[in-house]
Amino acid sequence: MGMGDCNPCSIPMEPRSRLSKFDEGMLVDATLYRSVVGSLRYLVNTRPDMAYSVGMVSRYMEVPTQNHMNAVKQILRYIKGTYDMGCVFKYGEEDNVLVGYCDSDLAGDVDDRKSTTRILFFLGGSPITWVSQKQKVVAPSSCEAEYMAATGGACQGIWLMKLLDSLRRKIKEKPLLKIDNKSAIALANNLVHHERSKHIDTKFHFIRECIEKGIIGIEHVRTEGQLADILTKPLGRQRFTELRTKIGIQHIKMGKQV
Repeated sequence: MGMGDCNPCSIPMEPRSRLSKFDEGMLVDATLYRSVVGSLRYLVNTRPDMAYSVGMVSRYMEVPTQNHMNAVKQILRYIKGTYDMGCVFKYGEEDNVLVGYCDSDLAGDVDDRKSTTRILFFLGGSPITWVSQKQKVVAPSSCEAEYMAATGGACQGIWLMKLLDSLRRKIKEKPLLKIDNKSAIALANNLVHHERSKHIDTKFHFIRECIEKGIIGIEHVRTEGQLADILTKPLGRQRFTELRTKIGIQHIKMGKQV
């Protein structure tokens, strides 16, 4: 792509970026676009700071335009400036505590107005899994969007707990979900169906049963402490850098080869 001498940048996507599959810009080589984005998706397995931006450009594989390619190029420029960064796993800090941050945007996809679930789990204070997935149905409010995200977080937390158990690593406490929407928390704690939730698909009420049985814990976190925010939307440099540090992405010192 001729990006070898590109200028590095500090964020993978501009805050005001709004991509659409109905973009009327000039078409680009779809094969090249898919190849580059496919490679980026592998990289996201170790770089949660790029999960949102790579997830966005992955939506336009079918008919990519120059605007979509420009977004991909910005990610490549970001990689050039942060090639020596990665997840740092700390030993001994809350070693057996499983904490998940759940968040969602509202109607973030400009084409179908569906929201996107973001889940980020930590074990011992270090990130071990992250999810960025568009919801299957349109959420009419931020409360319902985050309620559905919380259900996804509960499923992920239970799966992680069972996985760790199979590896003979016992978790001291039940997985804890941190959510910044108080209405979604109230909805999850309410075991009685009412007007506000009766239209929500039954499968999303799974989290209520998990809370009732004590399988999952849930608590409120202030917006500024919502670490999954880095997976939810494009952020400005200051906020992005702050969250990147908090989730454990750091410059890695390369040791000398023997």
